Parts: sequence; C-alpha cells; structure tokens
Amino acid sequence: MRRKFHGLKKTKVRQTWNKYNLYNLSLLKTPNVGEKTYFQQKWGAKASTRAYHGEQIREKQWQRMFKRHMPSVVPMDHRYLAQHDGSEQAAGRGSGLDIPPLDKSKPLPRTPYMNMVFAPTERRLDTAIFRALFASSTRQARQFVTHGAVRVNGKSMIYPGYFLNPGDMFQVEPERVLFATGAPKDKKERRAGRKLSKNSSASEDAAVIESEQTSEASDTATTTASSESSDNSIHAPEPPDSKKELTSLLSRAKSMLADPKDTLSAKRKQDLRAFQRTLKRTLSRTSTSTSLTDDLDAQLLELTSKLSLSSSPSSPSLSSTSQQSQQQQPEELSSDDKRALRLALEAARENPIDATKPYATPWRPRPYMSAFAFIPRYLEVNQSVCSAVYLRHPVARPGLGEVPTPFNIETNQLAFNWYLRRR
Repeated sequence: MRRKFHGLKKTKVRQTWNKYNLYNLSLLKTPNVGEKTYFQQKWGAKASTRAYHGEQIREKQWQRMFKRHMPSVVPMDHRYLAQHDGSEQAAGRGSGLDIPPLDKSKPLPRTPYMNMVFAPTERRLDTAIFRALFASSTRQARQFVTHGAVRVNGKSMIYPGYFLNPGDMFQVEPERVLFATGAPKDKKERRAGRKLSKNSSASEDAAVIESEQTSEASDTATTTASSESSDNSIHAPEPPDSKKELTSLLSRAKSMLADPKDTLSAKRKQDLRAFQRTLKRTLSRTSTSTSLTDDLDAQLLELTSKLSLSSSPSSPSLSSTSQQSQQQQPEELSSDDKRALRLALEAARENPIDATKPYATPWRPRPYMSAFAFIPRYLEVNQSVCSAVYLRHPVARPGLGEVPTPFNIETNQLAFNWYLRRR
C-alpha cells in the first residue's frame, strides 16, 4: 500500500470510509482546465478517476477490461404501449398538424452515458462486497476474499477479481462484517481484551499441567492397585451401588414434593425439580457406561447435603421472618416497566459486551459511515445473513447512471477519451 493513501495536499478520492477520504470528497470540484492542453486534461481526469475506480487493479489489466460500449436502457410507459401501436407517431406528418401544447409530454432528462466508463469494475467481487456494505474499503474486501471468508454460490472464492454474473450470490462471514462495519476499540477496551487473553492462556496452561499430573497419579495408582489386587481381592469390601443411591434419592425427592404437610419454599421446590431432572438423566444411561466415577460421587454428596437441608423442618422463627420478608417485598412492576425491562434484556442478549471481540462491544456503526451507506440498484442485500445477490449489470438510464461515482460527466468523458485512444 502507498505511504500516503489519503493525501490532503493532492486530494484523491478513494473507495473507503476513512474520515480523511470524506474530507477529500468534500473538497472535490471540477478541475480548472483553462491553461491545460487537451492531453493534460485527459491525463488528470484519468489519474483522479482511477484513484477511485479500481485503484487495486493494475493499469494493463484495466485496459483489457475497458469497453467503449455503454450499457443503457430507455424506460417506456407500459400503459402507452398497450393503447397505441406506433402509427400515431406518423399522424399529421407533412400535413401541418400541430400537437397542442398541453398534450406534449415532458422531454426525458439526458442519459449520463459517460458515468458508465468504469462499469466493468463493478462486476468484480471485491468491489461488489464494498458496495454491499460488507467492508469499509475495497482493499479490506480484497483481504476478506484472499483469506477465504467469502463464498460465491455456496463455494469458497479466493480470487478478488472474479467477475460476477447476474444471479450470483456472495456471502461474507458475519464476524468479518461486524469487524469491518463496527466501531474500533478504544485504549481501555483493547487493554481489557489483552488482559482477558492473557488470563485465558494462563488458565489453559494450568489445566494442561493439572491434566498431566492427574494422568501420572492415575498411572501410579493403577500399578499399585494391580499389584495388591491379587492379595486383597477376597477381603475387599464391595463398593456401594451408585445407581441404587440415585434411585433412593429420586424417590425421596418425589415423596417430599408430593407430601402436602411439608411447607417448602418455591426456591426449594425448584431445586428439587432440578435434582429430579439431573437424576433422571443420569439413570437413563446404560449400565455399561463408565461415566459413574468420582465426579458422580461428588455430585451425590452435594445432592444429599442439599436434600437434607431442604427436608429439615422450618422453625417458627424462620417462618415468621419469611412472612415479614414477603410483606416487605415491593409491588409488582407495571406493564410499561415490564416491557422496557424485556426490551433491555433482549438488547443485552442480542448485542452483549464481549471483550474478546476485535471490535467495540456492544456493537455500534463505524464513525463517518453514514456518508457512504448506500446500496446500488443492481445489488439485493440481506444484512441479516451478510449475503447479497448480483441482480444484473449496471446500466445508464435517463437522468441516472447506476455506477456510483463522485466525478462529474466532463471528468469521466475525459477519462473515457484517454482510454478510447489507447484501445
């Protein structure tokens, strides 16, 4: 990349959302050609237009892409075509028949054919990604393609110069789009992300060391147990059946929930129901499963301790304090407050704060994006899945050229004449 991609002295407009590019765009004006020769005018127009249209394309490659034919269309009124067959155009020809002034239709505006000079560059995959607002610049879109983050018609495409055909669908990874169009992190957010990554790497290293130590300890324990099993196999007591303990716990929990005399709080009932679900999942495993190990014994101890706490009769002092706390509870929220709380929870769930992301969270648009946020007519974009369809080739119509360009018709015409002579 050039050292001064966004020069402020020699202003050149680029295909990017940079703030300096926006400033150069505001300073763009028709060049003064009073003292320049025709060759100098064409050269200056060619240099300024090529800095925006296909700056990442080599000059010889663009010369092969250049076409002197400008695609255009003429809109026609379907109601007029249904009522007339064309013979009315010759009515009164040569007989002096004049059409009343009120019946004369308004002339169509001029068709900007010269704005279609760089229409072949709009077929490129990297340019289409930039036009679909999936990247903040064509260079970033080119990087996405070469890194394998773009698919065309369901297949990975690594060539940024791929020419799209009408009906082709291209898709970019959503994380790349969020990074490209989202606001960058500030110093505090970057520092928090680095700390989090360091802590995660340290925890992973500690987990690896612990796993190695446990594996070594298990190996030594198995060797000692195998040596002593031949001597103590007769006198060793049988281990308790964990499945029987699970069934007993399940029946105990059911009886506690079914007994109307036990005054359990709602929290205790929820805990008991959660215990029932975990016990049922554990019991549904096959008898040959090897997952009933030390961790299951620890779970059993925890379950029994919690069940014993929940089954203990509540004292009158506790009941009186619970009644007082229930009386001191605040009133229920209004419907508006509930709606606002629900919207806030949905926003927090859909756009959470995550320091591990390479962009600022909660996600917000990139600064100075609104000046460039438009989608041309020949693209159909779905921002929800980060995909778009190339509907057709851009064309010129009366009063509109579908190729987005910041230059006027005169500048584009000079650039067209420069390449027209070199064909």
